Amino acid sequence: MKKILIIFLIFCFGQLSFAQHEGHAPSQQKQQPVIYTCPMHPEVQQSKPGTCPKCGMALVRKNKADQSKTPVENPEVQNERIQKAGHKIESSGLKANPKTVRYDLYVKDTTVNYSGKTKKAIAINGSIPAPTLTFTEGDTAEVHVHNMMHMETSIHWHGVFLPNKMDGVPYLTQMPIKPHSTYIYKFPVIQNGTYWYHSHTKLQEQSGMYGALIFNKVNEPKIPAIPVVLSDWTDMNPHEVERFLHTANDWFAILKGTTQSYAEAIGKGYFNVKVKNEWKRMNAMDVSDVYYERFLSNGKPTIAYPKYKAGDKVKLRVVNGGASTYFWLTWSGGKITVVGNDGNDLEPVEVDRLIIATAETYDVIVTIPKDMQYEFLATAEDRTKSTSLWLGSGMKMPAKPLGKLKYFEGMKMMNGMMKMNGDMEPMGMEMSNQQMDMNNVMYPEITGTDYGRSKAKSGKNKSMDMKGHEGHDMSAMDTKSMPGMDTGADDADIVTLNYGMLRATEKTTLRKGPEKLLHFELTGNMDRYVWALDNKTVSESDKILIKKGENVKIILFNNSMMRHPMHLHGHDFRVLNGQGEYAPLKNTLDIMPMETDTLEFAATESGDWFFHCHILYHMMSGMGRILSYENSPPNPEIPNPKLAQRKLFSDDRMFHPMLTLGLESNGSDGEFMLGNTRYRFSTEWRIGLKRHHGNESETYFGRYIGKMQWLFPFIGFDYHYNPVRDESEENMFGQLSNQKNRKTFVAGLQYTLPMLVVAEARVDSKGKLRFQLKREDVPITSRLRLNFSANTDKEYMAGFRYIAAKYISLSTHYDSDMGYGGGITLTY
Repeated sequence: MKKILIIFLIFCFGQLSFAQHEGHAPSQQKQQPVIYTCPMHPEVQQSKPGTCPKCGMALVRKNKADQSKTPVENPEVQNERIQKAGHKIESSGLKANPKTVRYDLYVKDTTVNYSGKTKKAIAINGSIPAPTLTFTEGDTAEVHVHNMMHMETSIHWHGVFLPNKMDGVPYLTQMPIKPHSTYIYKFPVIQNGTYWYHSHTKLQEQSGMYGALIFNKVNEPKIPAIPVVLSDWTDMNPHEVERFLHTANDWFAILKGTTQSYAEAIGKGYFNVKVKNEWKRMNAMDVSDVYYERFLSNGKPTIAYPKYKAGDKVKLRVVNGGASTYFWLTWSGGKITVVGNDGNDLEPVEVDRLIIATAETYDVIVTIPKDMQYEFLATAEDRTKSTSLWLGSGMKMPAKPLGKLKYFEGMKMMNGMMKMNGDMEPMGMEMSNQQMDMNNVMYPEITGTDYGRSKAKSGKNKSMDMKGHEGHDMSAMDTKSMPGMDTGADDADIVTLNYGMLRATEKTTLRKGPEKLLHFELTGNMDRYVWALDNKTVSESDKILIKKGENVKIILFNNSMMRHPMHLHGHDFRVLNGQGEYAPLKNTLDIMPMETDTLEFAATESGDWFFHCHILYHMMSGMGRILSYENSPPNPEIPNPKLAQRKLFSDDRMFHPMLTLGLESNGSDGEFMLGNTRYRFSTEWRIGLKRHHGNESETYFGRYIGKMQWLFPFIGFDYHYNPVRDESEENMFGQLSNQKNRKTFVAGLQYTLPMLVVAEARVDSKGKLRFQLKREDVPITSRLRLNFSANTDKEYMAGFRYIAAKYISLSTHYDSDMGYGGGITLTY
C-alpha cells in the first residue's frame, strides 16, 4: 500500500510539473522577484509600483521577454504567407521554440542639442534613435506604444509582412494613436533581416521617431553585428522646413553654398550655362532639398566601437532613417562586402562604395585590417557634412572625404537633357537600376577637381555599365567628363554598387497567375515643390484596385531631376535587373533621374497599402498611390472611412503661408501668399510714406495649370488710390488710365516665360487692359537678389535685396509712384 501511495504522489507531482511547464513557469526555476523600473531611466529599479524620482514617470513592471509558447500558425495560414514576391521563410524558423516578445515604447516630447542650440524633438524611451527592437523569426511581436504627447502619433513597421491593420498608417490602416493613450501592435515575425520603424504621422519622423528593427534568423551566423541608424537633423521646426520648400525660399541653398549665382557662374566660366539654364526656365540645380545642421550615426555625429581587432569581421546593419537624405558609404579599411538589402539576403558583392537611399537598409561586412581605428564614413549626397562610425582602437585611419559637387557641370548636363516644356529630352537609351548615374559629371573623384576640364590621366568608373549603349546618340549631353569616356580622374577605378549587381541567394520567381500592369511617371516641380505620379497627388487620384492572386508589375519612369526612393508597404517586390530567376527582393527602390525601372510582386494580402516616395517632404506633397485589394473586408480600425479619407488627403492639400514685408524710407510694399499644390491666394500692396504717394493693392485667386505649373489663370480685385494726381493719362494701349481711384474686379493669366520672367495679361471690369513683366530674386551673388517689374500702365519698379539672415534682408528700390527708398525687408 505504501508503494502504491508513493507512485501516486510521484505521478501527481509529475503532472503538476508538466502543467507548470506549459504555463511558462518551469519547475526548475525559482520565481523571480517582481521589479518595477522607469522606461526613461532603467537604472531606477524597485520592488513596488511608484513613480521615477528623476522624471516622475510611472514605473512599469520590468519586462523580460515573455517566454510563453505561441502555437505555430495553422498550415493554411502559413502557406498563404510563405511567399511574398518570392520571399521564403526559412523552414528552420518553424522548428525553434516560438515566443511572444513584448516591448513597451514611450513616445514623449523632449529637447536635444546637436548643434549648440537646444531644440524640441520627439524621443522613444528617452532616446534618439528609438531603441533597437530585436526578434527571432517565428516570434510574435507585441509592441505597446504609449503616446505621452499632446498630439497624435503612429508607428509604421517598414518592410514588415503583417496584417493590414497593423501597418501603422494613420487614416489608412488605423486611426492615429490619441494623446495620452496606448495602442498595441501585434504581428507574427515571418521573415528575417534588417528593417526599421518610424512614425507615419505628419513630420514626426524628422523630429526623432525612428529606430532599427532586427529580425534574427533562428540560426543567425555568429558574427558581430552592429545596427547603424543614419539620420539627418535640422534645428528648424519640420513644419517650417516644409513651408520653406513650398514657398521657393532659397535659404537652404545659401547655407549649402549652392545658389549658383551669376557672379559664381562668371567666375568659373559658366555664364552661358547659367543663362541657358534660366532660358529653359530652370532654377539652380541641387541633389537634395534641405540644409541639415547634423548627420548622425546612432544619434551621434561620430561613434566608436573600439573592441574590434585586426582580422575581425563585423556586420553592419545599416538603416537610412533620414527624412530626406541619401548617404554615400565608404570604408577606410578596404572593400565593403554587401550581403543584404531591405532585409533580404544577397550573393556577396565587393565594392568600394555605395549610396543608400532614404528608407533603404543594407547589410554589409567590413574587415579590420590592422590594430587601428578605421572609419565607416556616411557622407550626405549633397556633400555638405558627414557622420562616422569608428571600428577598432589605436591610430585613426580616416576614410577619404568626398569632394564638393561641381554644380555647374551638373547644370550643363541638365541643359542638354531638358526640353523647353520641362520634359526630359529622349537620350536614345534605356537607363535603369542605377547603372548610369548622370550625376557622375559632378563628382570630382570621378571627373577631376578642375571645373570644365578633365585631367590628362584616363580611367574608367566600373559603376558605369556602358555595355549595350555604344550605338546610342548622347550628343544632347556634354559627356566629355562622363565616366567610362576618358574622364581622367585619379580615382576612376572606384567600384560603386548599383542595383544591377544585386543577386538573390535563392530563386525569387513568382508563382503563376494573372498579371496586372501599372505604369507611373514620376513628376515634379521644384519651384512650387509639387511632387506627384502622373501629375496627380494622392488626393487627386483614386485607389488602384488589385486582386488577390494577381502578379502586379509596375513600370516607373522618373521624369524629374530628383532621385525618388519608392516604398511599397507590406510587400517585397522583385527588381527586374537582369538577374533572371535570382532578381533581388526589395521594399524600397531608388529610381534615378531619367531611369525606367520595373518591379513586380505577388498580391497575397488584403486591405489598403501605401506606395509612395519616402523622401518625407515629397510624400507630404502627395507623391504616392494607394493600392487596394478588391473585396477586402471592412477594416475595424477605421470606423468612419469617409472621414479618414478626408484626413489622409489633407496632407497634400495643405495651404502654406508666405509673407514679404518691405519697410523702407519711401513707404512699405510687400506680398502675402497662401498656396497649396494647385491653388494660390495672394495680395500685393504698396503704401507711400507721404500722402501724395498714394496706396494700392492687388488681390488674386487662381489655379496653376499643367505639370510644370507655368500657367496661372486668376480672378481678383485691384484697388489704387492717389489723392493728388489729377492729370489724365493714357496707358500703352491708348486707354484712359484710372490710377487715381481704381476700384475694379480683374481677370487674367500669368505665364512663366524663359529666364523665369512672369508675364501677366489682365482685363478689369471697366474694360481696361494691362500687360506686365516681372521677375523676382535674380541671383546676382549668393545673397544679393535683383527684382524688377514694368507694365503698360507706365508703372515700373527695380530694386536689390541682400539676404542678411533667414528672415531679414537689407533692401533698396525705385518705384515709379513712390520714388527711391531703402531699409529692410522681412521675409516669412
